[in-house]
Amino acid sequence: MTRSPQTLSRIGFSLGLALATCTPAIALPMASLPQAPPAVGLPQLQNQVSCPALQQRVRAQLGPEIGVWSVTVADGNGRLLADVNGLRPRVPASNQKLVSSAFALDRLGPDYRLTTRLWRLPDGTLRLTGEGDPDLDLPQLQRFAHLAMGSGGGPGLPGTTVRLELAEEPPQAWWPQGWHPEDRAYAYGAPITRLAVTSNAIDMAVANPPGRLQRLLTRTLTTQGGRNVQLAMVSSLAPLPEDSVLLHEELSAPMHNLLSLANSESHNFTAEVLLRQASGTWSLPQSRQAALQWLRAQGLPTAGVVVMGGSGLDRGDRLTSRLIASLLLRMAQHPYGANYIASMAVAGRRGTLRNLYKGTSLDGKLHAKTGTLTGVRSISGVLETSDGPRYVSLISNGAGAPNTTIGRVLRDVQIVSLCQPPA
Repeated sequence: MTRSPQTLSRIGFSLGLALATCTPAIALPMASLPQAPPAVGLPQLQNQVSCPALQQRVRAQLGPEIGVWSVTVADGNGRLLADVNGLRPRVPASNQKLVSSAFALDRLGPDYRLTTRLWRLPDGTLRLTGEGDPDLDLPQLQRFAHLAMGSGGGPGLPGTTVRLELAEEPPQAWWPQGWHPEDRAYAYGAPITRLAVTSNAIDMAVANPPGRLQRLLTRTLTTQGGRNVQLAMVSSLAPLPEDSVLLHEELSAPMHNLLSLANSESHNFTAEVLLRQASGTWSLPQSRQAALQWLRAQGLPTAGVVVMGGSGLDRGDRLTSRLIASLLLRMAQHPYGANYIASMAVAGRRGTLRNLYKGTSLDGKLHAKTGTLTGVRSISGVLETSDGPRYVSLISNGAGAPNTTIGRVLRDVQIVSLCQPPA
């Protein structure tokens, strides 16, 4: 759940399953986007375990703590190789990001970019709008300030008056309600806002992002010659007046970079923004509903699943290991599936798994998303084996030594002879 260093075309991935259940009010851009793929015979995750030998090994590894674990293993054909408590909802921690990132990739595409824009209103006032670019920083603010000096109600000479509105979410929406108050002080629990300089974190979370932004902009504008800087906050829902002119826009890194930031580095801010942008609304209740409806539209097992946010920092989230394994299997068939898998951490190599399983059989073979909260440990992803990929999900809520157990289970999954019929 740590914050990474600063560095983010919807297709209808219905696969023959209607997306008509999505919130009618959501409208996403459709221009220049690829056609939805035709319905094909995609593998569906089976309901019955078909590899008793692996099932027995997994249960033995879980031992007396079996009641606090959920484990699901599937192959590329949809065979359910092992499943222990796979339909029991549990707190997933950052494995929740696998849902929000898949949702965003499907709805927006790998080349989508978050945009921060500077507008000139008909009366000469300027307005800055944003979509939560996690990499917005001082160089971008300086470019906006330079343009504001030339367009903000004066000729761009020293002494120019600059009237600038900052469009932002209300303070009560900065943190999801389910985030623990103590988490909100740390960088990984920074508030979620549209205009977020360095993701609203320095060494710790920035408690008042608009205040910080106002100070930075005032200082920058004054340095460039603005003698009378008038900044005001307006609602992000305030419509732009007719005849407003777009003066400049700053684009984030493309979606596939943002996915990596969310999944490999487990950046909470980015994951929350992805959920909101994919939903077409920054209303968190509506975003939650849209994500859950999307999961259902993919034909995935959603009984007991609760989506409270995009990052997994909300302890009200509930996922099942069966749902996650099914999602991984489904995304492997997605036209953008390679981007999804590539966004995850790699055992012994990068992201939150860079220091785990080095020198073992898992080194470089496991692409996965980790998750950690107090009492929670999860890991889900794709494990390469000599018999093709295995889609794995392990969630523990209360295990004593979860990392050790996870390693043992994953190494058992690599023994493909357990699930092959005798010659």
